[in-house]
Amino acid sequence: MRKGITLSISVAGFLLAFLPATAQNQAAQTFRPTRTKDGKPNLNGIWQALNNANWNIEAHASSAGLPALGAQAAFPPDPGIVEGGEIPYLPAALAKRKENFANRFKEDPEVKCYMAGVPRANYMGHPFQIIQGSKEIMFAYQYAGAVRVINMGAPTKAPAESWMGWSNGHWEGDTLVVDVTSLNDLTWLDRSGNYHSDKMHVVERYTPRSADTILYEATIEDPKVYSKPWKISMPLYRHIEKNAKIMEFKCAEYSEEVIYGHLRKKQ
Repeated sequence: MRKGITLSISVAGFLLAFLPATAQNQAAQTFRPTRTKDGKPNLNGIWQALNNANWNIEAHASSAGLPALGAQAAFPPDPGIVEGGEIPYLPAALAKRKENFANRFKEDPEVKCYMAGVPRANYMGHPFQIIQGSKEIMFAYQYAGAVRVINMGAPTKAPAESWMGWSNGHWEGDTLVVDVTSLNDLTWLDRSGNYHSDKMHVVERYTPRSADTILYEATIEDPKVYSKPWKISMPLYRHIEKNAKIMEFKCAEYSEEVIYGHLRKKQ
C-alpha cells in the first residue's frame, strides 16, 4: 500500500476490490460527490490503481520472471480485473497471446517505453492526474508523459490512429462515460501478452463511490481478437498526500539499449 494513503481508505478499497460489480455500483449510487462550478462530479486529482493487473489482467498466481533477477522480476499474484475471469479470445488470437507470453520480456511494448494505450494506462502502477473542465477533461499520465484529452462536446472523429486513441465523453448522472476509438495495435493490455487489434473499441465509466475512490469500468470489444465484448472493473484511489503530484517518468532513454543496442559498433 502506497505511503500517504490513510488506513480508512486502504481498508475501504480492499473491501471494494472483492465486492461484486453490482455491489460496487450500488455503493457508488449512494454517494453524492462534490461538484465543479458547472454542477458535474468533481474528479480533479491524482489517481492510481493499487493492484497487480499490469502483470496480468486475468486472475493469476505468482510465478517466476527472469531467472537472473530472482524474486525482483517475479510476477506477483492478483485476483484479476476481468469480469467472468477469462478474456474471450478467438482460437487464432489465443494462440497469438500464448506467443506473446513466451516473448514477453522482449516484446511487451512497455519494455520499449511505448505509451500504454487505453485501458492499460490506468492500471500500470503509475499515478495519473485528471484535470477537469466543462468542455474538455485532460488525463495526464506519469508513465511516458502520455496525455489524453476527453472531448465533452459533440462527438468528433479521430484524424488518425494513435497510441492513446480518440476520446469522446459525456455524463450519465454522476458517471463520466468515455468512448475510445482509433487505437493503434501496438500496445498490449498487460505484461503477459494480452493484446488487441486496431479494431478495439473501449467504453470507460468513471463513477465516484467515495471522497477518495472511483469505480473504474471498461467494456472492450474487438471482433478481430475476441468472440464477444468483455469487461474489466477496479477501484482507483486518490492520492491525498500534501505534496501529491505527477512526477517525470520519460522512460525512452531507459529503453535505448533494448531497442538500439544491437546497432552499436563493435570494438
